[in-house]
Amino acid sequence: MSEVALLDSVITFLAKPLGSFIDGRPALDEQAGVSEIINPANEQVIARVQDATAVQVDAAVAAASRAFKGSWAQTSPYLRGVLLNKLADAIEQHGEELAQLEALNSGKAINVARGLEVAQSVVFLRYFAGWTTKINGESITPSLPSMAGEQYTAFTRREPVGVVAGIVPWNFPLLIAVWKLGSALATGCTIVLKPSEFSPLSLLRLVELATEVGIPDGAINVVTGAGKVGQWLTEHGEVRKVSFTGSVPTGIAVGAAAMKSKLTRVTLELGGKNPAALLADVNIDDVVPGLVMTAFTHQGQICASPERIYVHRSRIDELEQKLGAALAGLKIGSPLDESVQFGPLANKAHYQKIASYFERMGDGQVVVTGGRTVGDKGYFVEPTLLRASSPDDLFLTEETFGPIVCLLAFDSDEELIELLNDTPYGLGASLWTNDLSKALRMIPRIESGTVWVNMHTFLDPAVPFGGSKSSGIGREFGSAFIEAFTELKSVMIRY
Repeated sequence: MSEVALLDSVITFLAKPLGSFIDGRPALDEQAGVSEIINPANEQVIARVQDATAVQVDAAVAAASRAFKGSWAQTSPYLRGVLLNKLADAIEQHGEELAQLEALNSGKAINVARGLEVAQSVVFLRYFAGWTTKINGESITPSLPSMAGEQYTAFTRREPVGVVAGIVPWNFPLLIAVWKLGSALATGCTIVLKPSEFSPLSLLRLVELATEVGIPDGAINVVTGAGKVGQWLTEHGEVRKVSFTGSVPTGIAVGAAAMKSKLTRVTLELGGKNPAALLADVNIDDVVPGLVMTAFTHQGQICASPERIYVHRSRIDELEQKLGAALAGLKIGSPLDESVQFGPLANKAHYQKIASYFERMGDGQVVVTGGRTVGDKGYFVEPTLLRASSPDDLFLTEETFGPIVCLLAFDSDEELIELLNDTPYGLGASLWTNDLSKALRMIPRIESGTVWVNMHTFLDPAVPFGGSKSSGIGREFGSAFIEAFTELKSVMIRY
């Protein structure tokens, strides 16, 4: 095994005191609790990060509020875009440093950290930067009757909501933080970010870079720690919006707490049990590489990844054989090894969850490949393929958020639509077929926030993303994010 050598800047960053970052500077408190950050590949402690106190959460929100009313409000839309692009430049310049922090902290393969997490953070941030000068209202001519020769005109304004609380999950802590801070700052809001206690490192480095490129103090703040820190933030009286990405149960709790606190608006991007459907005409050899990539990148720890795959009965045996062989051939190992295709799960709690699913396998489904933990050090598991005999199978109904994919045969298009929609979730779904006419007829019938055709999981900043049903509220990206981060103010004038 040949691992990439850690940069001196990474070693230095890991060794220094880390904690919340408030009003443009580190906010450390010797009396605060400390969370140990674990390398999931070897279970060694790589850093220690202080947990935010309630006082620090108050200070972070106060700093964001001052910047919202002061320095950031006084920054023109054009200059906001310039600063966001400067931050994107800094991410590019420090890309290897950020990628190594991600590989160490979350178990993300170094090539995925470089080519997906870091590279797409730049792409998305530049997209948001382009919107800063394009947030507009409209002029309106009212139909009010004139009683004595008076006239009326009206217009609308898009105004930033204020301080945003951004709660970031552990699977893509850099990229998802960029989605939230980019949306907030582009619309004129300021933000307090709360990373997962498992993977805060790349975000803590990012907020340092934000200060270095000239983003005003207080516009971006970070508070670290476990769930109670997120609760303090969500329920804070000065927070005007909560943007949450995470599990369905936690998202429901966050949404309820936010609404209870002054009807704070929310965007909730939650989990799913995402289906992929392979119609009878597919070329299995073409589909297998796409399924391996979309279902098993970052060990399947992606909210939109497909976990249930419905295959026309005439093709399921071929898919089972070829997909199983492809998964069995993946190289498992250290995420810092550039030749590795499959790293560890991101944290011990999730490793234990997936291991518990492995213990439940074999009751109603066939294990085609995988289903075991790997080694005695680190959170490694095998990529796993199952074949079920019933649509009610555990592995077709419960979100595992891991490298477990389950196959089921279908016979008709009507049966397929019923199977796709038979879930409380609705984040993403995909159709794999050469019959575009059939796909276009099916798309309106699929209950999902996104439907991909001959692809899955891919996101683009110009295309809105979010869930239906229990998979969330609101949309991110495209122009849709503007409505979520602004208030629409109507102005009517009599003259």
